[in-house]
Amino acid sequence: MQTSDKSADKSAAAWAGRPERSNTLAIRFIVWVALRLGRRAARLFLYPICLYFLLFAGEARTASKQYLYKVLGRKARVSDGFRHIHTFASTILDRVFLLNGRFDMFDVQVHLDAAARSLLEQRRGCILLGAHLGSFEIMRAYADEIKGPPASVVMYEENARKLNSVLKAINPDLAQQVIALGKVDSMLKVEQALQRGEFIGILADRGLEHGAASVSCDFLGAAAKFPSGPLRMAYMLKSPVLLMVGVYRGGNRYDLYFEELMDMSGSELPRNESIRQAQQRYVARIEHHCRNAPYNWFNFYDFWKS
Repeated sequence: MQTSDKSADKSAAAWAGRPERSNTLAIRFIVWVALRLGRRAARLFLYPICLYFLLFAGEARTASKQYLYKVLGRKARVSDGFRHIHTFASTILDRVFLLNGRFDMFDVQVHLDAAARSLLEQRRGCILLGAHLGSFEIMRAYADEIKGPPASVVMYEENARKLNSVLKAINPDLAQQVIALGKVDSMLKVEQALQRGEFIGILADRGLEHGAASVSCDFLGAAAKFPSGPLRMAYMLKSPVLLMVGVYRGGNRYDLYFEELMDMSGSELPRNESIRQAQQRYVARIEHHCRNAPYNWFNFYDFWKS
């Protein structure tokens, strides 16, 4: 792993800066179809939608082929590309039900390592690092289901604004659970939430803030940049850090994994070494889950800047 002082991944920044494909009216229509007609009927709409993106979203299709070649070890077939997009679309549709408290519709198998189980039993606040891998919403739904600590999501201000517009269309009550970084009181809100024993979720595979520090890691056989900000924040707040991955297995089945990356509250290592070790484990475990569930990776841009 090699520290880089260059600006965040330009491809990721460009991806984040694109105009949103759907507006609130379209989202409300999808929500209406899903909640009125049911999940089985709504899933029928996914096939023409996925076919459209497979045919006309050239950049996303190219990025999908690039990733699938690395993770599968062979050239991706058309069926692989369709399955990749369909898996993504399925998790997006399931958001509607998960964010409306319909956890009962899904068969979720939860896998906790010893450290994660201990944190849950002690009801300690912790930072959950996720990725654009599978479903992040399944974590929030799981916290509600077990009547565990509340789960908030931390993201940069512009992305928080976009997510809030989506949440207001799906379930307005959840918009208050998004903490926007970049404000005067952002870190104070995160610290207070941790002190209350809450989950703080961060997607840590994209560096979407211009000028953000990043590290170069070997990922699926090639160098890729990952933001170091989330782990720096965890070290500053002396928080335990877990990896959270919600892998979609098809149908209504999910596997939800909680794994310890590092307990920053008890680390005796220097800051940079603590962050380096936690970052290495994060990337290694993300790669493990990608190989275990190859169609669950949802970064549809040139992640490696080839």
